[in-house]
Amino acid sequence: MAHSAAGRSIPIVSPAEGVSEDLIRRLVETFYDRVIRDPELGPIFQKELSGRWSMHLKLMVDFWSSVALRTGRYSGKPQAAHFGLPLTPELFTRWLSLFEATAQEICEPDVAAFFVDRAQRIAESLQIGLGIGPKALRLP
Repeated sequence: MAHSAAGRSIPIVSPAEGVSEDLIRRLVETFYDRVIRDPELGPIFQKELSGRWSMHLKLMVDFWSSVALRTGRYSGKPQAAHFGLPLTPELFTRWLSLFEATAQEICEPDVAAFFVDRAQRIAESLQIGLGIGPKALRLP
């Protein structure tokens, strides 16, 4: 185990160890099914992705495949995709909570920890880039 700057234990898992395309697809589909039904997150996704839900799921499978398996299939711009959405640190916390619960349910413990660690880093980066949350840069 390694430790993050915040002191969290991070398993040493190579990107492909215990991860398959099928697992990624199942994780993404299960997670976003929960997101779309969530009373706080669902309305945002329903409004922004109306008529494009299946395209979003495919994009998220490609994203997580690029993160976990280094396939390079994702070439989007996450900051730009989230810019202008009514996002708050509390919504990111909700998103992470649902993601963590889904990963722990679907994946082996080390693999779930790998996905959760990456999701936390991604959420932090998005918040910084979008200018929200405790680490956001407040430029004049």
